[in-house]
Amino acid sequence: MKRLWVGLGSVLVLIAIGAYFWLRPAPQPLPPPDTAPVVSPPAVAPKEPAIKHPIQAPPGATQPPPPERAEDLIKERLTELLGAKAVKAYIRIESFVRRVVATVDNLSRSLAPPRLWPIHPTPGRFSVEAAESGHVIAAKNAARYAAFVALVESVDSGRAVELYRLLYPLFQRAYESLGYPGKYFNDRLVAVIDHLLETPEPPGPLKVELPEIEGPLKPKRPWVLYRFSDPDLERLSSGQKILLRVGRENERRLKAKLGEIRELIAGGKAGR
Repeated sequence: MKRLWVGLGSVLVLIAIGAYFWLRPAPQPLPPPDTAPVVSPPAVAPKEPAIKHPIQAPPGATQPPPPERAEDLIKERLTELLGAKAVKAYIRIESFVRRVVATVDNLSRSLAPPRLWPIHPTPGRFSVEAAESGHVIAAKNAARYAAFVALVESVDSGRAVELYRLLYPLFQRAYESLGYPGKYFNDRLVAVIDHLLETPEPPGPLKVELPEIEGPLKPKRPWVLYRFSDPDLERLSSGQKILLRVGRENERRLKAKLGEIRELIAGGKAGR
């Protein structure tokens, strides 16, 4: 009996071997080398330059100190540029570079929190006056910004840009730490200036309104809640709204200074 099972096993093995060689696909010859298909590399779209508006350090300039030790240098240079009285009245020296970077980045967005500004908010209240169908920004409101606009106009744009170039490594480092690694702050600054220069200049007084406030609690500072009645104006960015609120003449004067600065940090004039 044992011999029978051995004989059957041998037959099954032979059958399996024969089936393998019978059923397996015949080997395919390799194509000759000169007939191999040529695969073209995928087309690569041209990349935009990594830096559109490079900033060069002033001749002979040394690297500024790290941010934690740069405050004294910044105060000294701003005082040379603006005067001690103006620096004390308008500038927030503490975390100045980070404030500048955060505010520039926010001006083209819907909100630019005043707590992050590198300058002190303008004193006094935003004022409105009655009109035929609601309220408009009061003509006297522009006077609140007159001193600041005059200071901005008095600054030598060339000297201001020289200081910016000197401190640029600090601005770049702060911009990257804000969440933009590999991005170039000066490119962002030019883009934001272009955005601000596109702020409309609508004719006539600008109508504003207070939103409806539900509930028993009333805000202590309702004048900060006014919004533009025109939905197109209300949809503008925070920076463009600021330019509208300061008054048409102040807006034009600030735009003129922005245009000067842009030409120095980017070259060429922005389209309007």
